[in-house]
Amino acid sequence: MGINVKASKAKGRRLQNHVRDTLRELFSSRLEEDDIKSQTMGMTGEDIVLSPAAKKLIPYSFECKNKERLDLWASLEQAQSNCQDRSPVLVFKRNRTKTYAVLEYDKFLELISEK
Repeated sequence: MGINVKASKAKGRRLQNHVRDTLRELFSSRLEEDDIKSQTMGMTGEDIVLSPAAKKLIPYSFECKNKERLDLWASLEQAQSNCQDRSPVLVFKRNRTKTYAVLEYDKFLELISEK
């Protein structure tokens, strides 16, 4: 494996771990640490692995991309193909930028509407 591939995987792993750690902190009073895990690099499926208890609280499936050039549509397709019965969320960033999340517009409206 070349140095660029290793560096790229490490960069992706950092974002996955950031998302995992942020979710763990957000749900620390209701979930155990091992309820939210980061998928091993190179494995298929969701990037953030949730236990059944975590899935009840977090109805989302996360795909993480830490790239300088992101193929948005291919990344969204990957998120959708891995989401099972939950809503796909694409979390992405590049060097020296903020982290962003993309989700379906209807889900966004649900989040901001008064319940």
